[in-house]
Amino acid sequence: MKFIQKIFLYLILGVGAIQAQTSNYTYKVHSHNDYKQSVPFWKAYSAGVHSLEIDVIFKDNNLFVAHETAEIINKHTIESLYLEPLRTTLKNNLQLTHKIQLLIDVKSEPYSTLNHLVKILKQYPDLTKNENIQFVISGGKPQVKDYVNYPDYIQFDHQKLTKILNQEAWNKVGLISVDYKNYSVWNGKGRMVADELEKVKKVIEIAHGLNKPFRFWGAPDSESAWKVFTDLKVDFINTDQPFEATKYLKSLSKRVSFTKEKSEVYKPTFAYDQKNKKVENIILLIGDGNGVSQISAAALANGGDLTLTQLRSVGFLKTQSSDDFTTDSAAGGTAIATGTKTYNRAIGVGPDGKPVKNISELLIEHNYKVGLITNDEITGATPSAFYAHQKDRSHMQQIASDLVKSKISLFIGGGAKHFTNKKELPFSIKKSVEDIIMGEERVGVFTAEGGMPGITQGRGNFLAEATQRSLSFLKSKKEPFLLMVEGAQIDSYGHFNDTHGIIAEGIDFDKAVTEAIKFADANKNTLVIVTADHETSGFSIPQGNIENHMIEGDFTTHDHTGAMVPLFAYGPQSDKLQGVYENSDLLGKILEILKIKTDE
Repeated sequence: MKFIQKIFLYLILGVGAIQAQTSNYTYKVHSHNDYKQSVPFWKAYSAGVHSLEIDVIFKDNNLFVAHETAEIINKHTIESLYLEPLRTTLKNNLQLTHKIQLLIDVKSEPYSTLNHLVKILKQYPDLTKNENIQFVISGGKPQVKDYVNYPDYIQFDHQKLTKILNQEAWNKVGLISVDYKNYSVWNGKGRMVADELEKVKKVIEIAHGLNKPFRFWGAPDSESAWKVFTDLKVDFINTDQPFEATKYLKSLSKRVSFTKEKSEVYKPTFAYDQKNKKVENIILLIGDGNGVSQISAAALANGGDLTLTQLRSVGFLKTQSSDDFTTDSAAGGTAIATGTKTYNRAIGVGPDGKPVKNISELLIEHNYKVGLITNDEITGATPSAFYAHQKDRSHMQQIASDLVKSKISLFIGGGAKHFTNKKELPFSIKKSVEDIIMGEERVGVFTAEGGMPGITQGRGNFLAEATQRSLSFLKSKKEPFLLMVEGAQIDSYGHFNDTHGIIAEGIDFDKAVTEAIKFADANKNTLVIVTADHETSGFSIPQGNIENHMIEGDFTTHDHTGAMVPLFAYGPQSDKLQGVYENSDLLGKILEILKIKTDE
């Protein structure tokens, strides 16, 4: 995939908004005991939090920021740690993009403390008159009847689920906070039990009925908890990890998928599966970046199953390249296509840079027909490993020239721009897969000038249709064949860390797998192999809901990983592909099944 180009486009489209919204709900992050952060105020503010908790003690005519008197540090006043930094922010024209709440938790006698706070705040009219800054008093508070005696910019934290009868006093309430532990003992790991979940839901419902923002204090502080509380529409998410919480919540829109795409699961007959019968045709499907978690996510989003997950012969491929722990698609594709480990970026050459014969060339020598399909550019790293020999994957013109010189019978994919004179191509060039004519000798279909759009961008059922049409075309030749089908964009969305894109592409890839399995059931000498060149993004799926087709994904990187990738096989002798082995060993196993010997 042209990763740099696509990630740039993706960023232009405005990914990474600060808010995760459901209808009119917008989460806000509350930095609990913010003064205990390594850098008070600045760390949380730079992370994008909406509320900062400040414990204050009135002593010696100063308002110190501390939880207890013994913890007081002379320089740590509310002015030095919070008011001055906030003023500096405004003076430097760092405009507040959202409201900031200073939740001032009074730890000393409330009346004298608040009187001194008001005295201090009179020196900060730039803050008190700013509509985006709120001052809310918690902890030690005056009597409710006295709320109205404080300036308009002072509001109070109401810690009950009942409304204050005095409307004027109620108008001074800026927040409702209650102790989470009164309703649940869930610690943020696993799942909240049903009866406690109902209690928590009821509390939130009551608070929202009072039309005030709501917060739990003493709540669990983990990714699972943050996700649950946003799902339950808690207004302020309480955390001691403001940077981690905001980073996690900002990314939810890309990491949570409610999938509409559907792959109808085909139940194989298994009539020829694992039988020691002759194999003539090989259908090799490569899901670029398609690791175990990617397959799991697609299956779970698809109602719990895929056609792929029906298969019984399963193995794993080790993916390391000759020069790196983590392979790229070029070296990974070359290892599969040639049986040779090579350096990253190499296409069809060994570590010494010399061409290595690929499976297409080997089989063509034995009167096989070969077809190649991708939903990206046909000159991309994976498909080109099946026909090209270049020292670097970026040598597009040379790779295109290698396709022209190859003896393959069929190609389908994007990348037309790399072929300067299409009229000289030794293929009958078609505009779409529907135009493929069975009687023609060699056919090429350019699906795009560059890469193809993703399935979420309207690509349609291209991959399955191309697979079905290509199988019919190759079968009509009445010769054994190899068809390689690449689902390229699972990898693309892995680089984007986009859960929905990964799942949508995975489900779309399964539709192509379905066409291959159906063909194998109808043509008994066909062996289907489904694998990947590498895993992308360190993908995991911490949470989800099968019934709602919801999956939350998480990521460790925007790059590839060194994880093994699964291999599924179906058809005669598929059991010979089971086990754990190097990706470069796959070709030898295929040739052994086909009873083809090489001189190398």
